[in-house]
Amino acid sequence: MNGCARACCLAAVLAMARVASAAATMTSLRAPSDVAPDTNPNSEFWKDAPHVLAGLDAGGKPVGRRTTEVRSRWTPDNLYFLFICPYQELYLKPNPATTVETNRLWNWDVAEVFLGSDFQDIRRYKEFEVSPQGEWIDLDIDLHKPHHEEGWVWNSGFQVAARIDRAEKIWYAAMRIPFAAIAPVPPRSGMEFRMNLFRGEGPPSKWQAIAWQPPLAGTFHTPERFGLLRLVTGAEPRRGEKLPSGRH
Repeated sequence: MNGCARACCLAAVLAMARVASAAATMTSLRAPSDVAPDTNPNSEFWKDAPHVLAGLDAGGKPVGRRTTEVRSRWTPDNLYFLFICPYQELYLKPNPATTVETNRLWNWDVAEVFLGSDFQDIRRYKEFEVSPQGEWIDLDIDLHKPHHEEGWVWNSGFQVAARIDRAEKIWYAAMRIPFAAIAPVPPRSGMEFRMNLFRGEGPPSKWQAIAWQPPLAGTFHTPERFGLLRLVTGAEPRRGEKLPSGRH
């Protein structure tokens, strides 16, 4: 590699580092023990959990009353998410099946988590979805392939729960994701993952994208726009502290 090439390579690495250091970060608080997926935001498990707001459309414009709160907790075995989803109009699949995977669930109202532990190949990550009716799908995404949706045949063993409060026009969804399905090493405080959070709401004619980090593209599958999820035990690591992360 000549001097010019080395300089270009170094500049690219530094640019990637600046992007990573500036990435939006959500924290997940360690829980004392595992529980079944719980959709009650006032439960002991969820009431003190850190949260972020997913309140932008795919282009970065506010979505107003559809702004979604997402909370997270973790244990040595599982990673948990709770979605609190105000809605305007539900678009639900007829005859829902909750005991088996529902392929193409993204064509209906759904909440989604994209998680990646590989910081060297950001085009590889996992996708987890749950509907207001408790339908689910998980996918092993490889954007190097022409049809990444074929990853739905993968099975993570994750569990979900969901319910609809029609009086308040809010639906709730919880996920419990085994760490063994998303990282090659056990979880530890300070560990980081690449992550984004999404919702889709409404029929095709009025479909609304809702994002934590807007993809600024016609697809949610834009890993360059992901933020970070950091596991904590109560206090965040100090700035500059070495993180025992899933980066490998």
